[in-house]
Amino acid sequence: MLLELKDLRVKYGNVEVIHGISLSVNKGEIVSILGANGAGKSTTLLAISGIVKSADGSIVFKESEIRKLPAHAIVKRGITQAPEGRRIFGTLTVEENLNLGAFVRTDAGIEKSRKWVYELFPVLADRRGQLGGTLSGGEQQMLTIGRALMANPEVLLLDEPSLGLAPLLVKTIFQTISEINRTGVTVLLVEQNARAALKLAHRGYVMETGRIVFEDTAAALLANPDVQNAYLGGGRN
Repeated sequence: MLLELKDLRVKYGNVEVIHGISLSVNKGEIVSILGANGAGKSTTLLAISGIVKSADGSIVFKESEIRKLPAHAIVKRGITQAPEGRRIFGTLTVEENLNLGAFVRTDAGIEKSRKWVYELFPVLADRRGQLGGTLSGGEQQMLTIGRALMANPEVLLLDEPSLGLAPLLVKTIFQTISEINRTGVTVLLVEQNARAALKLAHRGYVMETGRIVFEDTAAALLANPDVQNAYLGGGRN
């Protein structure tokens, strides 16, 4: 088990929004978290990253408890996040954005990581001196993922990578996620495009109002009538 959440609870003020969820991610997997807006998917990722502090429960990464660690220490341990909404630095260049992704690293592999990101996303190499804020939405999403990869993560948290993108670009992004996973990076994916996510993932969890209501292999969730009706358009192939 690479990453495991046990009875995790998260509050915003006095309001509990994550109600004791448990999930696990094995090394080398792509695991998807599905659910409607407000289900708690993004909050779960933010809690893993240490950006939102959880109220109770356990977050174990490589057999060590990380729930109370600061966000930068979690990145250093090997978990990075490409957040919803991209959150790039618009007044910095593509390359400067990527360099910031490696801020916790002191090893000699930063240049190798940057070269890999440019191989994954050749358009970023072409625009390395361009300001991030002038990129298209799809290019900004590539930059967000690339920046997360610059920390050389073992686990990559992806929050709505297809949001607002044209269908052809969505296909490209998902193909790239699969390629990243094939290199050995474990992926925890939050995605409203449930069908595409389950076709990519090995396993999945479905959240509703801060609780996990289904968990199974991706193939089984795709075939589940309740999941089909709620998230897959009534079982269309």
